[in-house]
Order: sequence, then structure tokens, then C-alpha cells
Amino acid sequence: MTPEWMAPLLAWLETNPGWLAITLLAVSFVESLAIAGVVVPGVALLFGAALLAGKTGMPLPEALLWAGLGAVAGDGISFALGRQFTGRLHRVWPFSRYPGMITSGERFFRRHGGKSVIIGRFIGPIRPVIPLIAGALMMPWKRFLVFNVGSAIGWAPVYILPGYLVGSALALQFKPPPHFYAVLGVSLGALALVYLLLFRVQLRLGSRGRIYQWLQRRMARYTATHKFWRLYSSERPDRSGEFPLTSSSMALGAGALFLIWTLLATQGTLQAFNELASDWFLALRHPVLDPAFVVITLAGDPPVLIVGTILAIIGLTFRGYYAAAIHCLVAAFITVAATWGLKQLTGISRPDLVNLTPQSGAFPSGHTAGTTVFFAMAAAFIAREYRGHYRWQIYLLLSLPMLLAGLSRLYLGVHWFTDVVGGLLLGLAITAAVRASYSRYDRIHLGLDSSSLILSGAGLVLLLWYLANHFAEAMVRYAPAS
Repeated sequence: MTPEWMAPLLAWLETNPGWLAITLLAVSFVESLAIAGVVVPGVALLFGAALLAGKTGMPLPEALLWAGLGAVAGDGISFALGRQFTGRLHRVWPFSRYPGMITSGERFFRRHGGKSVIIGRFIGPIRPVIPLIAGALMMPWKRFLVFNVGSAIGWAPVYILPGYLVGSALALQFKPPPHFYAVLGVSLGALALVYLLLFRVQLRLGSRGRIYQWLQRRMARYTATHKFWRLYSSERPDRSGEFPLTSSSMALGAGALFLIWTLLATQGTLQAFNELASDWFLALRHPVLDPAFVVITLAGDPPVLIVGTILAIIGLTFRGYYAAAIHCLVAAFITVAATWGLKQLTGISRPDLVNLTPQSGAFPSGHTAGTTVFFAMAAAFIAREYRGHYRWQIYLLLSLPMLLAGLSRLYLGVHWFTDVVGGLLLGLAITAAVRASYSRYDRIHLGLDSSSLILSGAGLVLLLWYLANHFAEAMVRYAPAS
């Protein structure tokens, strides 16, 4: 529940929009400030302020800038407080009132180091204390500043865009298509069930699960199966002998579903549903939403994914992770070859709903498959270094770009529903198979360092340059056909 004072505050801001910039700065500052972020309903306030920013016509870059600056300042003050109270956090008020949170933050920071500043910004239970802990444990301030600014760049859109888009839609009297909320509710419910099923299956197939242990005993009975099990098992000292059963099962399951889905798509079994979905998204299209979905689809363009993959391979090679680099290259090559080959073989035409319909085949969606492989590989490598609920949060966070890429293709009318689902299944199958293959080379910890940050920054700059140079042309190309 939200506090009673929020409604009058937001009503006052609506009549005094000149204070919105300061409000975005102040709320994001307090939401990021040590401990205060637990007490103040920062997420709800940010959504309300962002909604008013969109409704009153504040430029989106300005809203993102003020929110980002507030987040950087809040974390910066928290870091300074931590440095001031080094060794005394558990005894100083108000930090002494939250001993469990401080202890959890210290444990998380000691385990993950500098990258915890980035990850912690998106994890609710520890978000308000990680910068404080970083200062208390004497993290170099220059290194903290890089992590702080970098994470704020990603944090601002995640927290501001939803409210801003809702406000913009209200200002332009946006009318959703028929059954919008019913479709949205059913879709979110189905997505939640899929996530729940995947996480439950992964728990059962983990090294502590009954299925894993039963299969391990069965495989140990025969020389050939035992050798196969040992060949693909991880050689890490802390996880010696762990077979990639989850990745292997995902590869087989997603691959089988993709084959079935391909048969349904090529035989036209789901074409009636495809056309129904296309009509629904066509009715959803609105000038206020178009720029956001064009940006999302541009971020999944082949040049962007290729450059991102090259930078990742360079970073892994530079640090001596040769097996990981080779597997990333193999995953990219398989994705390109598979999507191109399947488009040629299936010969499914795209919907003709935009000014310039892409000339390549429809099935499967290359944007969706490529984005899925890119972010699923990143999630697999990053989540491997974590345990427990942190791993699920990483998977959830990095699955969002995959879903958004597919959604953008449906919204813009350049793919059928079956194309997007096919691309997602293909990407998951490729990633899982490559990750299972990599398991036998998984010997050492993969962490972030300064070179990782430099390459990530370079990738972000190149992405912004690409968006700036192609946005106007893409808006024309993806405009609804007249």
C-alpha cells in the first residue's frame, strides 16, 4: 500500500510541473540513499513522478537525466557515509536498526566485489546498503564512481520509462485495443507460469536435486555413460564433478519444442492466430509508443549484436578465458547460420503492415533469436558465479531484453507471433547447448575487471551512436503502411 500523503503530493505536482525535475532528482536520491530507500516508497513515487513527466510533456532524456543524477548522488553520499563509519556501521544509528540488512550486504559485497554495486542497484533487499558497504570496506572511490555511474545509466530507463510512457499515453488520450487488459493479464500470467516452471525444473535438475542424484548413480553403473558424465562435468574446485544437466535438458527441451513449433508454423496451423495477433498489435500502435519500440528493435539489429559479441570475445580473450570466447563465437555463428538457413527453407512471408517490409523470410525472427542468444549467454556466465535467489534475479533481469525484442517485432508488424516464439525457442536451444558444451572447460571464476568496464562502456557508446544515426530512418521504415 502507498502512504496517504502520496496522492496530494502528486496532485500538487500535476498543477506545478516546474517542480518535476527537482522531484525526480530528490526521489531518486532518497531511494538510493542508505537505509532511507527502505523507508521511503521510492519506486511508487518515481512511477508517479515519471507518469506526470510524460503527461506534462517533459522530454524523456531530461527525465532520465534528473533521475540518473539523483541515483548517482544518493549512492555517492551512501558511499561517503560508509567510509566515514568504517568498522562502526553495526553500532551507529540508524544503521544499527538494520543489522540483518548490513550483514547481508557485507556478505554480498565480499563475495562479488565491485560488480555488486551494479547488480545491487536492481536487487531490492540489498539495494539501499551496497554503496554504504562499499565505502565501509574501503573500495577505491574512483572504481566506485565508474560502477555507480554505469549502473545508473541502466537503472534510470528501467524505473522511469514505464511511468513516462503511461503518462504520455494519457496525455494523448491513448485508447487501448479491445480486451487490452484481459490480454495483458493472461499474457503476464502465462509468462509467470513459464518462469515458475523453468525455475522449479532447474531446482529439481540441480546437483542437489533428487533427479540429478538418481541420474548420476545410473550413469555411474556403466563405463561409457560414466565417462560421458565426467567428460562434460565442471572442473571448478568448488563445484567439481557437476554435470550440466540443467543446460542439457534445456537444450533438448527447447530444441524439441522448436521442431514442433516449426512444423505448426510451416503447415499454417497457427495462421489464424497469427493474423488475430497482428490485428491486435496494429490496433495498439500509437505515436507515443512507436519511438520506444523502434529503439528496442534497433538495439537488436544484427550490427549491434555482432559488435557486442565481438567486444565480449575480445574481453574474454584478453583475460585468458579462451574457451568462453570460442563458445561465444560458436553460439553467434550457429545463430546466424540457423536463422538464415531456416528463413530460406521455410519461405514464410512477413506481414505487410509497414512502409518498407524487410525482404528476408519471416520464420524464425532473427532479432529475437540473436537477442536471446546474446543475453542468455551473458546470463549463463554471470549467474554461474552466484547462488540462491541472486541467480534467479539475474536470469529474470537479463530475460527482459529477449522479451522486449520479440515484443517490438510484433508491435511494429514485421513478424508473426509464430516467428517470435520460434526465434525465442531457437535462441534458448542454442544457448543451452553451447553452455552445456562449455561446462567441461569451466575451471575458474569469471569476474569483472577494468577491461570489462571499458569494453562495456565502448559498447554502450557504439549503441548510442548507432541509435542516433539510424533512428530517423527507422521511424520512416517502420511507420504503418498507408
